[in-house]
Amino acid sequence: MSSGRHCQLAELAALIHFCGQYGREKEGTFVLGFQTENETVAKKGFTLLRKTFNIDVGVKMSEEQMQEIHAKIGDPDKPVDPILLKNSCCKRAFLRGAFLSTGSISDPSKGYHLEFVCPDEDKAQQIREVLHSFEIEAKIVLRKKYHVVYLKEGESIVDLLNVCEAHVALMELENLRILKDMRNSINRRVNCEAANITKTVNAAARQIEDIEFIQSHGGWSMLPEMLQQMAEVRLEYPDASLKELGAYLDPPVGKSGVNHRLQKLSEIADKLRK
Repeated sequence: MSSGRHCQLAELAALIHFCGQYGREKEGTFVLGFQTENETVAKKGFTLLRKTFNIDVGVKMSEEQMQEIHAKIGDPDKPVDPILLKNSCCKRAFLRGAFLSTGSISDPSKGYHLEFVCPDEDKAQQIREVLHSFEIEAKIVLRKKYHVVYLKEGESIVDLLNVCEAHVALMELENLRILKDMRNSINRRVNCEAANITKTVNAAARQIEDIEFIQSHGGWSMLPEMLQQMAEVRLEYPDASLKELGAYLDPPVGKSGVNHRLQKLSEIADKLRK
């Protein structure tokens, strides 16, 4: 929690403007409450109320106290007064309060999505502008009757958590991002290796088919000695790579030389087929 009163006011203003409400009872006393399913958020709201206005939870407010709060915090049906958001530290506190009141984040292991659900467009635009002041780009979409400010980039969400000084959540998200990136990298590598193996196996099968065709159609005697040797080695080692095949030849030949000889065999087989 921010130590400066100006920051505490900014955070309290966000809580009141997004999930708070003023009220007046029949006997004339005033009340202030927070509409939230999260008990921790409500407790923080009342803690800030005590720190900024010296008002304890459970104590009804006088008209003077209510007027003081209203003068500082403003009408909760409207966006927060920009005067409360002049300083960068106050903007951080405002975003923290707004996220606690109306924000949510999806399971990072499934996808990156963070959003603020706002009751009207003006409040959504204010959140977007404050985010923009920290060079965090957000978008707004209309969902039923709500205006939703959302981020879908992992890096932007990390930046927002850093701005809100949610360092524990930031580290947890970063760890998940690293783990996710590692898994994706491993999967790409495995897929690439599997594709290469498939390509090698298919190429070897075609080469063997060509050599057997040459043998069965009287083309073997036409082959130069180096191509005969290449064909024999390929038939003897059907699973070997080009590099391994080159090592079996006498004298040894490099990959490009092996590839060239196998291509020659393929061309001879094609001529015999025609």
